[in-house]
Amino acid sequence: MAETAFSRDDLRAAVAAGALTEAQATRVLTLAEERVGTRAAQVADDEPFELFRGFSEIFVTVGLGLLFSAVLPFAFALGRPAVLLVAVAVVCFYLARYFTLKRRMVLPSIALVIGYAFCVFGTVADLTGQWSLSLTGSTLWGFVVCGVTAAALAIWYRVFRLPFTMFLIGLTGMAFVAIATKSLVPVTLGAEFTDLFDLRSGYNLAFGTLIFGICAFLVGMWFDMSDPHRLGRKAASGFWLHLLAALALVNTVALTFYNMQTATGYALLALSLAIIACLALIIDRRSFLTAGIGYIAVLLGVVLRTAEGDNMWLWILLILGIFVTLLGTYWTETRGKLLRALPDFPGKSKLPPYMELT
Repeated sequence: MAETAFSRDDLRAAVAAGALTEAQATRVLTLAEERVGTRAAQVADDEPFELFRGFSEIFVTVGLGLLFSAVLPFAFALGRPAVLLVAVAVVCFYLARYFTLKRRMVLPSIALVIGYAFCVFGTVADLTGQWSLSLTGSTLWGFVVCGVTAAALAIWYRVFRLPFTMFLIGLTGMAFVAIATKSLVPVTLGAEFTDLFDLRSGYNLAFGTLIFGICAFLVGMWFDMSDPHRLGRKAASGFWLHLLAALALVNTVALTFYNMQTATGYALLALSLAIIACLALIIDRRSFLTAGIGYIAVLLGVVLRTAEGDNMWLWILLILGIFVTLLGTYWTETRGKLLRALPDFPGKSKLPPYMELT
């Protein structure tokens, strides 16, 4: 009788179907690796990310988009749209019980949670009188709108375990920061964009995004360390949090150093990008480095500013393309060398496995 080989995809399918929990799947995989005696069999470059599984999901999502496009404008055509928005939120919730829990469809589930979040946000904003003020009238009521929306999304995540929900919860955190730092008022919006995220400019938004980025990173790491083999939804949830954390942290730190417009500032920018690249390798998350690619291009522009005209950008694209391609190709090997060179530190054993020397 032929033996049946089970892959990591089979374990992921078992977790998605509810046959195994994420913890059970991780223990099964760890036991299998211990039986082999090495983690060298680890699949390279495995960072699960999925938006849809087939054209049927795109077709259903188009239908949902058309439905929302018809219902939501009708809701705002009413004097008080809260009632209809509540009804749409309830409909989204019950549709998710079919498309998310039963059909396991990714893209329609994302569309439904976006519609649900928008309806909850709009309902609370309408009831508190903040909708017409764009959250600039009252800081307290702005916090209420963000808090209720985040709580509703937390309930959604608890019921449906949809990883993309964490991205929306993170956006409510960003909105909270913007409201707390008065960054939505017209006076602030009239400032230069680069100044808003410069820690030296005196705008509180820069410190707010820095704190938010650190918090999002820590929560993302908690998800990652709970599912180091990235078999279940926790690692996928961590992906969306790391995406937000990277945008907040990289943008704030890099803009601060770049705005110095001195050799010291450019040196600190290069150093910070190098640290970000090492961090991305250590935690095995490319999102951090992806967020810094634009600033790497800017730094190359500073180095190559003696070139004239469009030739400078051609050189920048060439060098940056070679760098990203090589790092993407040899990501696993580079990560393994870096982690082997680093001494043991708390949490190192809970990071995604890397290839050991045999």
